[in-house]
Amino acid sequence: MKNQDYPKSFSHVGITVPNIKEAVKFYSEVMGWYIIMESSQIKKEKETAIGQMCIDVFGEDWEEFEIAHLATSDGIGVELFSFPHGVKEAPEFNPFNTGLFHFCIQDPNIEELIDKIVSYGGKKRMPIREYYPNDKLYKMCYVEDPFGIVFEIYTHSYELTYSSGAYTK
Repeated sequence: MKNQDYPKSFSHVGITVPNIKEAVKFYSEVMGWYIIMESSQIKKEKETAIGQMCIDVFGEDWEEFEIAHLATSDGIGVELFSFPHGVKEAPEFNPFNTGLFHFCIQDPNIEELIDKIVSYGGKKRMPIREYYPNDKLYKMCYVEDPFGIVFEIYTHSYELTYSSGAYTK
């Protein structure tokens, strides 16, 4: 049987935050994400599958951390991590370097969501912009959560936003 190429689905994203309880509160109250698993503490040990897996991923130079699991309305998972000895500030925003640049969420009420993000201590990084002025009212904006993590908001799906195929006429 020939191996078929097909688009893989997105399962989850992991975000390291300085305070797990504050992050769960922000992402559940502002984004409306479902809390799948409340924050819990993971200790370094080799007796359980999760303990061994975390040693495989993080190496030996840690003792414990907190984790919580949330999910978006379309079932994408969000793992929140908090390490007691990690740096508590987000790295400087630099999209020109290799690495994760941002993630994007979708909400048709972009203005209302941005106001809520700001009211919870986040930031609006730019004015709301339209991708196709005078054609489609599809909007976008970059914001920051209260912990300095940059993300983008679209008013419409990725497919609809880019279905015109060009930014200019």
